[in-house]
Amino acid sequence: MSVVVDFHFDPMCPFAYQTSLWIREVRQQLGITVDWRFFSLEEVNRSEGQKHPWEREWSYGWSLMRIGALLRRTDMSLLDRWYAAIGHELHTLGGKPHDPAVARRLLSDIGVEAAVFDAALDDPTTHDEIRREHQRVIDAGGYGVPTLFLLGQCLFGPVLVDPPTGPKALTLWNVVTGMAELPHVYELQRPKSPADSELIGRTLRPYLDGRDWVSINRGEVIDVERLTGQA
Repeated sequence: MSVVVDFHFDPMCPFAYQTSLWIREVRQQLGITVDWRFFSLEEVNRSEGQKHPWEREWSYGWSLMRIGALLRRTDMSLLDRWYAAIGHELHTLGGKPHDPAVARRLLSDIGVEAAVFDAALDDPTTHDEIRREHQRVIDAGGYGVPTLFLLGQCLFGPVLVDPPTGPKALTLWNVVTGMAELPHVYELQRPKSPADSELIGRTLRPYLDGRDWVSINRGEVIDVERLTGQA
């Protein structure tokens, strides 16, 4: 029986994207099932007095996830392709998928009619889907992405850059599933050397060029601004 992984992501998060590349590699090798789910960094990092992302006409990651929610109602593979397209545009090319015009173009690139863009934003139930899946992570004690649900456990991570491929991807998979099988192992963390910080900064360069916001990392294990010298 195939292992099913619920992978909660925010399309604006560079670390979730790196982890998504790894889980796709594992899927290719082992035939696991990846069900893409949502989580909003805009909401969890919202300051008092700011609008909730669902109260805005257009809200970066939230609105892109609303489009993804509508695509998923037809086929999970459409959301799979949508997330891959968003991620490549922002995190590899340094583009702006959160610009509505670019989002429309990316829908066309994955073979979806641009009318889906308007249909998703006109449908208030797409808000409900994201809120429900976001709350699932919060209720489990989660606070960010990537968050995985597998083998009955909720895990934050793995947080990585330079996603492993081939046999090394499966080595990491064995670490993750091994931790899931031990429910009272709560944290395993590697300190970051200056060389690690430099690698992370180089890897995140496209994301930093493409974003139109300041990253907030409350409670997360990695501070983007500090590691990239933009604090």
